[in-house]
Amino acid sequence: MKRKYFNRLFRDSEFYRILFTIALPIVIQNLIASSLNMLDTVMIGRVGETEIAAVGIANQLFFFFTILIMGFYSGANIFISQFWGNKDETNIKRMLGLSLSIGTLISLIFTFIALVIPEAIIKIFNKDTNVVKLGSDYLRIVGLSYIFTAVTLAYSSALRSIRKTILPMIVSVVALTINALFNYMLIFGNFGMPEMGVNGAALATLIARIAETVLLIICVYIGKGTLAAGFRDMLSFDRTYVVKSFKTILPVVFNEICWGLGAVVYSVAYGRIGTQAIASVQITSTISNLYMVLVFGIANASAVMVGNLIGAGEEEKGKDYAYRLSALGVITGVFIAITIAVTARGMLNIFKVSDTVVHDSLMILYITAVIMVMRVLNIILIVGVLRGGGDAKYSLKLEAFTMWAIGVPLSFIGAIFLKLPVYWVVALLTAEEMVKCFFAVKRLISDKWINRVVHDI
Repeated sequence: MKRKYFNRLFRDSEFYRILFTIALPIVIQNLIASSLNMLDTVMIGRVGETEIAAVGIANQLFFFFTILIMGFYSGANIFISQFWGNKDETNIKRMLGLSLSIGTLISLIFTFIALVIPEAIIKIFNKDTNVVKLGSDYLRIVGLSYIFTAVTLAYSSALRSIRKTILPMIVSVVALTINALFNYMLIFGNFGMPEMGVNGAALATLIARIAETVLLIICVYIGKGTLAAGFRDMLSFDRTYVVKSFKTILPVVFNEICWGLGAVVYSVAYGRIGTQAIASVQITSTISNLYMVLVFGIANASAVMVGNLIGAGEEEKGKDYAYRLSALGVITGVFIAITIAVTARGMLNIFKVSDTVVHDSLMILYITAVIMVMRVLNIILIVGVLRGGGDAKYSLKLEAFTMWAIGVPLSFIGAIFLKLPVYWVVALLTAEEMVKCFFAVKRLISDKWINRVVHDI
């Protein structure tokens, strides 16, 4: 029995061929993005801890913006994945048009916020005068990049849903390289450029986002593939189409909003502890994200693989893949946990911060390692398997309950009432992952997560 299960898990060449074809470009893209993000943090950290905190807080608005639009895009991609399995290119183009319309509208709203009331946004998290000034200046520049981000993410996520992962990877690598180069030039004033500090980092981001969008659009339409759609094809949806689509899309959006708002609230709690606490969380998040690229690569591939099979009517094979992906998630979680624990101290040596920040960051990384297996399994099940299977409503209920009934209250109890160090607050939040993991696995076993949503369109 064990040998049979081992053979099914590790010796199915078709399963791993599809997985690696989809996941590997995503992993490479996200690895480079996380590496350069860490490089950005190191560069800004060379200027000072206040600058790290300011950029980290300012990027909370961008974080919530991407959470919101990716909620819509992820919901739309449930349909796109299943449409691809059902060989329905007309509806793929129509769903892309719906995604772009929503994403553009949301980006304009967030750009307005970044340009008009940046100080109010920064003060939600930290009232330090220097942090507010630096963060506001950063937001006014980087806010102009939001519409380009919306367009890029719409096409990139749709391409992944139809198993076209190479192009988004290449374009992203080019854009991230541009970002890193301009960061080096504009933050420190190298190669004859002005020394702009935090504002230089914002301008570098804007330049890179514009280049990324232009390059991706050119490549998509030169290639004349499924997504090289005209305005008539993309805007052919009507009110009935939108209403039916939103029955599946909106739970994903609310799921992402619940998660995103919770993460923002966590940042508020950390901010009440102090600027050093924010810096510690920013540094450890940057390091953790470097390891998590593999997880999100597998999760994104899981959603596509399972969604394609459910859309094609191959439900039994979809269930089989779901169990294999879950087992692979556990193995991946163990690997990442060990790696973080072993490399934590060495990774922190590259940051020019105080001993207190180093100590707190080290403790947070050790706590992250302890809970990593459950965190990885949660991501693969909720973001990957359940979402690919069209089980958006249950995912929403699970995320909302565990975060707002467990995680958020514990963060404020720890930070404000008990006045614990930041690493103990992070430790309290592991309870959220434990409860979430229990119910996610239970849902997987029940088979209630399988929903062929393309039947309703």
